[in-house]
Amino acid sequence: MPTILLIDDSRFMRMVNERALSRAGYKVIGTEDGQKGLELAKQHRPDLILLDMLLPKMPGPEVLRQLKSDPQTSPIPVIVLTSLSEKNKEKLVRDGALDLLEKNDALLARECALLVEAVRKAVGRAAGMGK
Repeated sequence: MPTILLIDDSRFMRMVNERALSRAGYKVIGTEDGQKGLELAKQHRPDLILLDMLLPKMPGPEVLRQLKSDPQTSPIPVIVLTSLSEKNKEKLVRDGALDLLEKNDALLARECALLVEAVRKAVGRAAGMGK
């Protein structure tokens, strides 16, 4: 069972996304702050990280930078979840994010179908590359 680390300070978003991903067959580890997310990534080495950008204790861009600069966590794919504009996507991809999903109603629709599909593709791609 692939493991997803969900780092998001919104309790509602964590709850909804955890439920949808669990139903889709993933083990989900959730946390609300960037510093704890970084620790959990090193401890659990998940198959994928879903990372919010606006986090307490350590902002998402710094979490991404540290994840990608550490040989232990750099191979883990990261999908950014953000309410910030898509215009940030190019920079975040340059910084190591696999993709960016905008937090909006469409992301929550149909039991988070867009998120589940993005996770399925990312985990499949990572498995094919040996993570």
